[in-house]
Amino acid sequence: MKKIPTILFVAVVSLMLSSCGVNSALILNNNQNSTMVQLSSNNYKVIDKVSGSAEVEYILLFGGLNKSQLYENAYSAMVEKANLVNSSKALINIVTEEHIGGVPPFYYKRTITVSANVIEFTQ
Repeated sequence: MKKIPTILFVAVVSLMLSSCGVNSALILNNNQNSTMVQLSSNNYKVIDKVSGSAEVEYILLFGGLNKSQLYENAYSAMVEKANLVNSSKALINIVTEEHIGGVPPFYYKRTITVSANVIEFTQ
C-alpha cells in the first residue's frame, strides 16, 4: 500500500516529461507549373538537396498562420536556398513533412519542412 503513491507519482511525472508529437510526410506534386521536362536521358546531374521550413505555435488553440500559408513560407524558403535564378536548374522529388508537437489543446507547435533535390541540365 505504501508503494502506490510512489508508483502513481512516477507515472504522473513520466507523462508530464514525455514528448507528445505526430509526424507525417507527403510526396506530392504541389508545383503547378506547366513546364514539361524530360528526365529520361542522361542530360542532367543532381547537384544539391535543399530544404526550407516554417513553424507556428498555438496557445489554447489560438495562433498564427493557417496550414496553407505555413506551407507557402516553407516552400519559399526552400526555393530561395536552391538559387534557381538565371540557370538551368530545377527542383525534383519534392517532399513535404509535418510535425505537430506539444500538449494540445494548451500548447502545440506545427512545423512544416519541404525538401527537394536540385538538378542542373548539362545539355
